[in-house]
Amino acid sequence: MNILQITSSLRGAQSESTRVANSIVAKLVAANPGAVVTTRDLARDPHPQLDEAALGALFTPAEQRTAEQAARVALDDALIAQVQAADVVVIGAPMYNFGIPVQLKSWFDAIARAGVTFRYTENGPEGLLKNKKVFVATSRGGVYPVEADPQVPFVRMLLNFLGMLDHTFVYSAAQSMGPDAAAKGQAEADAAVDAALA
Repeated sequence: MNILQITSSLRGAQSESTRVANSIVAKLVAANPGAVVTTRDLARDPHPQLDEAALGALFTPAEQRTAEQAARVALDDALIAQVQAADVVVIGAPMYNFGIPVQLKSWFDAIARAGVTFRYTENGPEGLLKNKKVFVATSRGGVYPVEADPQVPFVRMLLNFLGMLDHTFVYSAAQSMGPDAAAKGQAEADAAVDAALA
């Protein structure tokens, strides 16, 4: 089993989303002793944001790219290769201002490439990153009912678009609502991890 762990929190060792993601990975490895884990910390090693130069490089035929353009595309290629090789993807996604960290958005921007990880067909777009299990560990300061959660539908849409249809979200809520509420949110997240990997 190849496991790709993506962390995106800016809180380092204090990150709740990373704690939950680490727990998921640990349980996966315990159940699959030969598993290989690749970790990508987008906060410590952020991927370049998509900008005009990067877009120009991506839309330039490979044989016509400058050395600088080729180097920029190669950065995205490396992320795509990691996710293509993974059997399981574990994403730590804290909620920042009702969305995902910009570092995580840059990762999605990098791996979403037409003709490689998705394609357009006469029946609409088709995701090409198939047959992968995805766990998303999301932490948030408050409590958001499913019908009012602004973050998860966006992440789910991105995963579905890329063909990663088998996903489980684990929530650690109320992390800014006082020690008791935070502890309760953490305990509920741990129970959800246990249930998902039982």
